[in-house]
Amino acid sequence: MASPSPNDITAREGRWRRWRGDEWACFDALPPAVRRRMQEHAYDPWAVNAHLLWRMFRRQLGSSARAERRLLRHLDLCEAMERAEFAAAYRRAHGVPLPHEAAAASVLRDAGGRIAAAAAPAYAEASTVPRERVKREHRAPAPEPIRGQVGG
Repeated sequence: MASPSPNDITAREGRWRRWRGDEWACFDALPPAVRRRMQEHAYDPWAVNAHLLWRMFRRQLGSSARAERRLLRHLDLCEAMERAEFAAAYRRAHGVPLPHEAAAASVLRDAGGRIAAAAAPAYAEASTVPRERVKREHRAPAPEPIRGQVGG
């Protein structure tokens, strides 16, 4: 199956097989930890494939918790293999290492969510202050008139 996104310019189709199905229904059927990890990954792990693996791991292991841990490890392994393959293809095409790899940079994972979560207590504290007190404390003082101005 051809890649549905014109942004996917990697050689993924040659390495992996993409199963057909309803991506959103499969994504919604996965456990929350797996959905979160799929959103954080550097590539699109294809929800239908992940759902098929989830079902297979649950049958093999007999435990949803063990199947979830195994699927998370599998997704991480696939991401590492795909990143390595992409870096090798980049090196072959350009003769230099992938800049992200050369800088030894890590994959940015959900920074916006963690930043918002870290800021949440400050907002919660501010909301517990009585409304009258907030108005008095945060009211800007009236500017002093400049000499020579009308009314001052």
